[in-house]
Amino acid sequence: MESIGELIAFIKGIRSDIICMVDNCFGEFVQRIEPTEVGADLVVGSLIKNPGGGLAPIGGYLAGTKECIENAAYRLTSPGLGKEVGASLGALPSLYQGLFLAPTVTAAALKGAIFAANLYEKLGFEVRPNAVEDRFDIIQAIVLRKPEALIAFCKGIQAAAPVDGFVTPEPWDRPGDDAQVIMAAGAFVSGSSIELSADGPMKEPYAVYFQGGLTFPHAKLGMLKSLQEMKDAGLVEIP
Repeated sequence: MESIGELIAFIKGIRSDIICMVDNCFGEFVQRIEPTEVGADLVVGSLIKNPGGGLAPIGGYLAGTKECIENAAYRLTSPGLGKEVGASLGALPSLYQGLFLAPTVTAAALKGAIFAANLYEKLGFEVRPNAVEDRFDIIQAIVLRKPEALIAFCKGIQAAAPVDGFVTPEPWDRPGDDAQVIMAAGAFVSGSSIELSADGPMKEPYAVYFQGGLTFPHAKLGMLKSLQEMKDAGLVEIP
């Protein structure tokens, strides 16, 4: 947040009328303050990530200045009507309950990421951030260096999933990417990155990006399953 605040102050020092918007996906509730507290005019994010607490089935959020929120609402619906109209999709109870649980769920995901960093760092892998660095989102990168290791890791995460745990993930040609991508996710809410998931591009340095876990025990299980798959494939030696 400090770096974001410095950048916004620099920009507004040049032109005060420039609107600064921050995509805060994966970062909510990780630090004590949010982008609006360091000068952002508008902050946006997804409700199937941190602030949905694993319960929100759909949607996103916007927060910021009155002018920005009104303009966004007018763009979404129609000028003059704004937030007074619009579909709730019958999901409001889940959105509010998810928001209520979000800080606890995010803390569990952070704890899982720290566990992953400690586990794989001790096995000689490069991890970003490392086991003791400050964290600003829930994502943990692990540099695996081998395509087989990336595939095995994702197989382990998928095997720990509460939904579709029997599925074996395979690399595929995702539109817009310059390499094949492998993804592991078996979530109650499709695409919910606050739930246990991992993905990575099939290219050097074969880094996997792990995130989520509604509870720390589930995140820990995912890490141990990923390690088991790699051990079974002969890709890692456990002292």
